[in-house]
Amino acid sequence: MSGVAPDDVVTTAVAAESAAAGAVGAGSAETSGDVLVLRALGLGDALTGVAALRGVRRAWPNRRLWLAGPVGIGTWLRDLGVVDEVVPATGLDPLVLPPELAGGGHLAVNLHGRGPQSHAVLAATRPSRLVAFAADGFPDGPVWRADEHEVDRWCRLVSWAGGECGREDLRLTLPPGGTDDDAGAVLLHPGASSGSRRWPPDRWSAVAAALASEGRRVLVTGGPDEVDLATGVVTDARSQLTGDSAPAAHLIETRAGTLTIPALADLVASAALLICGDTGVAHLATALGTPSVLLFGPTPPQQWGPAIDEQIHTVLWHGDPTNPGDPHADQIDTGLESISRAETLATALRQLSVAELRTPHPEFGPRPIRATSERADHARADA
Repeated sequence: MSGVAPDDVVTTAVAAESAAAGAVGAGSAETSGDVLVLRALGLGDALTGVAALRGVRRAWPNRRLWLAGPVGIGTWLRDLGVVDEVVPATGLDPLVLPPELAGGGHLAVNLHGRGPQSHAVLAATRPSRLVAFAADGFPDGPVWRADEHEVDRWCRLVSWAGGECGREDLRLTLPPGGTDDDAGAVLLHPGASSGSRRWPPDRWSAVAAALASEGRRVLVTGGPDEVDLATGVVTDARSQLTGDSAPAAHLIETRAGTLTIPALADLVASAALLICGDTGVAHLATALGTPSVLLFGPTPPQQWGPAIDEQIHTVLWHGDPTNPGDPHADQIDTGLESISRAETLATALRQLSVAELRTPHPEFGPRPIRATSERADHARADA
């Protein structure tokens, strides 16, 4: 789920800024310069944009591909070969370009928002061409559709510009070197960037305790600002395991605040199951082929849910598609709140039983998720 409000209220300042930067249209002449893509959002946004990024590479295979986005996310995608270089960027802040791009003349692609403000951010870099949705001051481009799945939206834009791509391009292959110490665990990720998408902590604790009592190892994940939340879930879950179930308390641990993005990806890739809300880590499970149970609300899963391998991902959603709530609100969405711990636990146990039927013999590993490099794959695909 996107961590920002819908892009780009039209303002007079934007129009003036765009004019000062010079007219840039989708039909403008191109040079042989690099490609600069703007998607300066969170982990989930970056992952739903991977398919479109691959389309960009196919459209302009001989050009260096720069991603303007958060350094940690961008560096990880660079190391996976999805992009070549990173321009540090946050939201709609003006871009500080490296010398290779500072002279302008590159091709710019807006995978950040509908415009016009995000368009103006890229126009200010003086590209030879801007690929973007049509917006005030930027008439060239396809029409934005609010009801589109996030993956399909950006693939449609890039395909319009000549870069074939689709949902299957979401898949990621991790390099070798990840640890298997936590392989086979069930991951619980109770956090989300807004209160409307956070399921109550006591329900996470109940699910963790029930899974541990079944002999499942449970790891609770979260970012640096979610350490207290994860610790509380673990402590509460352990306290529920008494009597004959008391020894299972050691099966519940926290990993919140300890994982880099590559380490989190390794953990998700080796997990038996991920249970989380509508947040970035859910898209890791999609990209890596890890089974998941996703607690959605208020955003409809038709817009942000798993776009591939739907047979291994179960989405629980009690919302109204005609009247979704505010994904950035402070209070929990009523549809999300109506998802019970019993429904979540039953779904998780069912997913685990089905996943175990699919798991290959241990000699061959849990899933073929690792390879040496993705850049070589790009070269072969674009040859």
